[in-house]
Amino acid sequence: MKKVSILLFLGLIHSLYVTAQQDPEYTQYMYNTSIINPAYATSDVGVANMGVLYRTQWVGAVGAPKTGTAFLRTPINESIEAGISFINDEIGDGALNENNIYADLAYIIRLNEKVRLSFGAKVGVTLFDTQFNDFQLNSGDFTSDPAFSENINETFLNIGSGLYLYSDTYYVGLSAPNFLQSKHLEDRNGVASLGNENLHLFLTGGYVFALNQNLDFKPSFMVRSVQGAPISADINANVRINGNFEVGLSYRLDDSVSGMFNIGITPDLRVGYAYDYTTSNLGNYNSGTHEIMLLYNLRFAGAKRYSSPRFF
Repeated sequence: MKKVSILLFLGLIHSLYVTAQQDPEYTQYMYNTSIINPAYATSDVGVANMGVLYRTQWVGAVGAPKTGTAFLRTPINESIEAGISFINDEIGDGALNENNIYADLAYIIRLNEKVRLSFGAKVGVTLFDTQFNDFQLNSGDFTSDPAFSENINETFLNIGSGLYLYSDTYYVGLSAPNFLQSKHLEDRNGVASLGNENLHLFLTGGYVFALNQNLDFKPSFMVRSVQGAPISADINANVRINGNFEVGLSYRLDDSVSGMFNIGITPDLRVGYAYDYTTSNLGNYNSGTHEIMLLYNLRFAGAKRYSSPRFF
């Protein structure tokens, strides 16, 4: 049997699916942009950009989320880029499991020699699954809850879009990765809906300041908005040393502070790690959040190596 504390587990479900954002959070969002914005573009013709990220959130809290993402993106030519992405989000040790599979397409317009504007579209499915067969509410004060009496396995179609303005040294993006609203655990046999998927808006941006030949300062931000929840804002500052090693700090408004670093193992392989310390009341019930990342560029014959200080 999966025994959990009803108060803590339902509190997590409530915070994730009712009054806050349903889409997963990322600390290393600046390296995971294509997951939230289909207009993300690299303009590295002849190069396939690949990445994976795994996040275990609120370690020690009962039923805390675990998120895995993977993406592959490559330019078709100088005006079109295509990609695929996968997101797995698990809550409650498998009680709730959501898989998102998307295909992306971006069209790029060159505004001048240095600046480009990309328009992107995303289409895919969300596979929503609950496993309550072995679920037991571990409290003598509560009887079996009818909301957990029936497993649900449903598929939802979703589409999204985005804009992405960028150069070699900066970017600004605006996106809505899922337009279509869908109810999860909706009214069944008189049991009220536990949660629903609402439209999320993401505003992102970043800049690279070349302080000297061996040192770059790289601030960035992400603002996320969804109906029924406070605005979430991340502010990040990274420093890159010798074009290879990066270290930084991040602050998520009223939620957490984070430290991160990443290193280039080879010119095309980069690994990173981030740790979040929870500053909200939930920090009393967890020991923080861990996030690991791996990025790889697969270069085809004739592809040029990108040498600018961009990091996105």
